[in-house]
Amino acid sequence: MSGFTRHRRSGRIIATFSGFEADLLRSLASQLVELLRNEAAAPREHADPLEAMLSFDGPTSEPDDPVLARLFPSAYADEEAAAEFRRFTEGTLRDGKAAGAATIIDTLEDAGLPAQLGEQKVVIDVELDEEAALVWLKSFTDLRLALATRLEVEQDDDAFWRTLPEDDPRSQAHDIYEWIGALQETLVDALH
Repeated sequence: MSGFTRHRRSGRIIATFSGFEADLLRSLASQLVELLRNEAAAPREHADPLEAMLSFDGPTSEPDDPVLARLFPSAYADEEAAAEFRRFTEGTLRDGKAAGAATIIDTLEDAGLPAQLGEQKVVIDVELDEEAALVWLKSFTDLRLALATRLEVEQDDDAFWRTLPEDDPRSQAHDIYEWIGALQETLVDALH
């Protein structure tokens, strides 16, 4: 299994992915970007350029999609305070999460991941500075939250996942969820 380590001389964070692993990460990150950008975070046109720049008219209600609701939970129990907070912050938070996922895509493609893998055996070496590693780490969290929400992963339900037949699509998706968690763990270790 792939994972991250710190290069002892350069201090940079490195990982080697098979073509399949790199393509899977790219696909997951692409899906996250698409999800974040599909549901409008700023619902109406701005008349005032300053207001547009400061995003005073962002969304005021929790997103309909359960994954987005998990990624952008209400900040306050009080509905009015939560709506006001969401209005000022959600658009920027969405942009940041989408940019983080796009960084994963760009890094993999810059490292040589082809547009189409085909039958070729590809190995992708990724090298990250600490700033980029932190971006990847945050994006792994977002990816795991998205997968956990779609799979309805609950705390202490490991027995359920272990007994699920291997040909069940949920089992394969859960394996991906666990793999991203393992990558995240090796990245945390490499950063310390």
